[in-house]
Amino acid sequence: MLNFPGRLVAALLAMTCVAQSQAADPLNVTGDKFRQLEELLPTPNVYRNAAGEPGHAYWQQQVDYRIDARLDENKRALSASQSIRYTNNSPDTLKYLWFQLDQNRFRLDSMAERTLTFGGLGNRGPGTRNVSDEAPAGITFGELRRQQWLADNEVGYTISNLKDAEGNTLRATVVGTNMRVDLAQPLKPGEQVTFSMDFAFNIVEEDAVSARSGYEHFPDDARKGGNDIFLLAQWFPRLHAYTDYEAWSNKEFLGRGEFTLEFGNYEVNLTVPADHIVSATGSLQNPWEVLSESQRERLEQARTAERPVFIVTEAEALENEKEGTSKTKTWQFKADKVRDFAWASSRKFMWDARGYQQGGDIMPEVMAMSFYPKEGGELWKKYSTESVIHTMEVYSRFSFDYPYPVAQSVNGPVGGMEYPMITFNGPRTTLHEDGSRTWTQAEKRFLIGVVIHEIGHIYFPMIVNSDERQWTWMDEGLNSFLDGVAGREWDPEMPWGVEPRDIVDYMKSDIQVPIMTQSDSVLRLGPNAYAKPAAALNILREVILGRELFDFAFKEYATRWQYKRPTPADFFRTMEEASGVDLDWFWRGWFYTTDHVDISLDKVWQLRLDTLNPDIDFERRRKEEADKPQSLFVKRELDAGNKTWVEKNQDIRDFYDTNDRFTVTNKERNEYAQMLEDLEPWERDVLKRALDEDKNYYVMDFSNLGGLVMPILLQLTFEDGSVEDRYIPAEIWRRSPEAVSKLIVTEKELVQVVVDPRWETADVDNENNHYPRRIIKSRMEVFKDEKRTDPVYRDIMHDITTAEAEPKPGFHKK
Repeated sequence: MLNFPGRLVAALLAMTCVAQSQAADPLNVTGDKFRQLEELLPTPNVYRNAAGEPGHAYWQQQVDYRIDARLDENKRALSASQSIRYTNNSPDTLKYLWFQLDQNRFRLDSMAERTLTFGGLGNRGPGTRNVSDEAPAGITFGELRRQQWLADNEVGYTISNLKDAEGNTLRATVVGTNMRVDLAQPLKPGEQVTFSMDFAFNIVEEDAVSARSGYEHFPDDARKGGNDIFLLAQWFPRLHAYTDYEAWSNKEFLGRGEFTLEFGNYEVNLTVPADHIVSATGSLQNPWEVLSESQRERLEQARTAERPVFIVTEAEALENEKEGTSKTKTWQFKADKVRDFAWASSRKFMWDARGYQQGGDIMPEVMAMSFYPKEGGELWKKYSTESVIHTMEVYSRFSFDYPYPVAQSVNGPVGGMEYPMITFNGPRTTLHEDGSRTWTQAEKRFLIGVVIHEIGHIYFPMIVNSDERQWTWMDEGLNSFLDGVAGREWDPEMPWGVEPRDIVDYMKSDIQVPIMTQSDSVLRLGPNAYAKPAAALNILREVILGRELFDFAFKEYATRWQYKRPTPADFFRTMEEASGVDLDWFWRGWFYTTDHVDISLDKVWQLRLDTLNPDIDFERRRKEEADKPQSLFVKRELDAGNKTWVEKNQDIRDFYDTNDRFTVTNKERNEYAQMLEDLEPWERDVLKRALDEDKNYYVMDFSNLGGLVMPILLQLTFEDGSVEDRYIPAEIWRRSPEAVSKLIVTEKELVQVVVDPRWETADVDNENNHYPRRIIKSRMEVFKDEKRTDPVYRDIMHDITTAEAEPKPGFHKK
């Protein structure tokens, strides 16, 4: 072939294009849609094997805490001392330990504050205006309040008395939201080290700084000075995770990416005002010291109740709100095998509980509990604890039995946040002048949905301990998928959870980054880390694998990595290994690229099987020709009565003037007979069967306009009104990812074809899914001309335009 210069040039050009493509995309993320992922994933090893399981040498550290904390309600400050036992289960010798200091994130000199962009956490992405094109909008009251509050209050940790077990002072170096503690002696594999420290900080006002925890003030309560709800999370210096895939996970906390931590056992004593009620991670160890006898009796009754029982009644909570006290109580909690500890404290809390009898050997009974002020009203009484139980019922089917003794929902200023055994959830009722409280349908749905979501997080990532700062989607995306299942099982009409159709606008936008992007670099965290991966898993379950295979594989992933730290590779490999289906094309497209789904049905060709018998086939072609529209020239000539030259000179006409091109002669009949004689016996059988069946043959041309390969879901409508669904696996795109043709054979005549008729694949353009194309329906508004001159209409429009034009409170660039 080298003798043909044209072919040689073509080959060289092809090689050049391949080389350029590989240089621009060295891992071939976007080129070969079905290329295996192994070149993108970490190499399997003794810690994480090729099946996605923990390897035979898997390890993780253990950190145990004993904390004594005191809440100063008047100063809104917290002080504590803690003792830590660190067990080095790694094969490495450690010279130092790294701590997370989350409260330092609010310091004005923190990296988070210094890099906070105007208007939010960096919400300008590709396709938005250039920052120099126009003056910025005015500062919002919220932004102004944040700046004022942080300027007026001293925040961040004060750490002292950092000593080892022998009383030796340890050296500490604070680096933003991290702290390195240098050990007196290197910590060898299998060894433990114990040390202690004191710490204190001023609690931030959550509404002022938009934190994940803090206090909320209620100035209108009867008590002089009002009351507060305290939500305490990310409140104590905590050990960073030390992992086999990253070593220390000591990325700076910028406010968005959350955290991964080590599992351990906790003993925590919380000293608070004596009239406060405390909710916390773990089991209450001293109920006889902090609860009345009647409250303890109610707690026991709640274990077998059919509906929630009040441990602290509304009347008791309202009484507590009135006075306050200078006395204190210490609530003692113990929690085993948890990766964090959070708590809430307020005299405003009423407290209800109900036992969830889940059976099983590990934790047959779980106490589902809710803590909320009067502002929660009947909404919380009806739905909070019931939502907690519903979540455990659904999530346990997909993973494992809930392994802890309590699951709690606490109302406070945080919209929704999760920690082991405890969640913070924000929705409330509206107070009216007559003292009644009501809620909207949206508020009800939000409460149910957010409780499901946050309780779901106790499974992912509080037990299946993924690294949220590195891969936010591993907890938010998986959990959003499952909370959608739980939400629909609660009420199919409740718009909670992500359907594929919900993400089409994001999928076709220019603000996408791959799902695998680190959380602090994502342009739109909600659609990227929550909605898109949830939609992907929905498609994987409902369209690609089917429920049986998906549910088996997902449960296998959850049980494999319970109390362990999975990576994306572990999830991808487990889902493939347990389902038995190659999904590399799916992970590559959905998680590593910004391609979208847009499959266009361009043409449908109706084919007819020729009999090869000229007497039959020529007559068919004559009919086809007759069915074509008549030439406009010929029609006008006939209408005018004009005769053709042949008609006027009939004496010189021959055979071809009196017979058309579809007239069969002996020549064609002889060729047909010879053809039949030359056929192999099996070829004659095939032809005979095809002729006897007389089926309809259609070739459909598809284009992949979005780049993301997906199965082709077809809905075929036939002339008799019947409808048939057909599924074409994504592998049809394997050799031609941009365009393919597919032969469809049917018994009946086809009249319409629709791709993805139920919007199951997040296809961004449903109009090119129809063949024949359909008229696109839209809405329009019609205004009468006289309306525009109506005085009332003019006054309304004047008020609107004037209000929009007037300067708003705040600072504006001149």
